[in-house]
Amino acid sequence: MATQDKAHAGAWEEPTIAASTAYEGDLIQVRLETVSLPDGRELTREIVDHPYSVCIVPVDGDNNVLMVRQFRKAVEAFLLEAPAGKMESGEDPGATALRELQEEIGHTATHLEALGNFYVAPGWCTQMIHAYVARELVPARLEADEDEFIEVVRVPMADIPNLIGDGTIRDAKSVASLLLAMRVLGDN
Repeated sequence: MATQDKAHAGAWEEPTIAASTAYEGDLIQVRLETVSLPDGRELTREIVDHPYSVCIVPVDGDNNVLMVRQFRKAVEAFLLEAPAGKMESGEDPGATALRELQEEIGHTATHLEALGNFYVAPGWCTQMIHAYVARELVPARLEADEDEFIEVVRVPMADIPNLIGDGTIRDAKSVASLLLAMRVLGDN
């Protein structure tokens, strides 16, 4: 915990006074929590519970990142993304990463390195993403999810900064994971 966080621990917390479930679906749950603010006022927070997930930066022997292009209904656009997916209950993040690689790009990796983790939108969502870089890719396919229609796109690692900069890659989990991977991979 950062020094600033320790100094404020407890003082700025928001104890829950009441909670209810507004929606429960197959993927998410929406909770309404009435909280007590540090100044004594009460406020209702809308919180989306989402399973933890993984995002993988698979790099082939030619220093290309194998990315996926798919249509995302929420934003009505095709996005270029790093492979990713949700963890099943009790599943290890590394095992999830290897499964998702096989489902989305038809490969597994003999070298999988954890890059760190991050919250997607901590102001309203519980989802945390575990980021990985995958190297030494080996063809291995698992059946893709029935609702996913994905095109695999090889992108030279050297092009990634420009594609992030010009908005071609604009999915937050991909941007964060790619930047973490570039820090680890350097000029490789």
